[in-house]
Amino acid sequence: MRLHSALAAALGAVALLCTAVGPATAAADPAETVTVDPTATLAADGTVTLTGTYRCTAGTGPVFVSSSLSQRDPRVRHGIGGSGARCDGAEHRWQNSGTVSSEALRSGTAHVQATLMELRPSGIVPLPAFHAVADQDVTLAQA
Repeated sequence: MRLHSALAAALGAVALLCTAVGPATAAADPAETVTVDPTATLAADGTVTLTGTYRCTAGTGPVFVSSSLSQRDPRVRHGIGGSGARCDGAEHRWQNSGTVSSEALRSGTAHVQATLMELRPSGIVPLPAFHAVADQDVTLAQA
């Protein structure tokens, strides 16, 4: 479980980095997409679950779907986990979950950013390469 938590924290940090870098660096290949489903769930313990689809064609490094959520104040974004992606040209489902302080979110409208991002080898440190980005308002519903 600790490895899962560490991976989720790392992917959440990447999601926040993706927010800072922004969609301007995203690849222009129209065959690569990421979508966000219009409804997300919020459990009583603060666990948020986001879902959607993605499609990518090739990657030289590990590829992930990262996601973040904001509500009320767009400057405050919560990283909501990350999941591995398979770039084979087919459409796949993704699901990310993460726990946020139960006081931070409530049912209602929220904004999600999902990013299909690859960590490409580049010298000593892999650098992010963006395949697709989706920004979408969703309904955050009690689970």
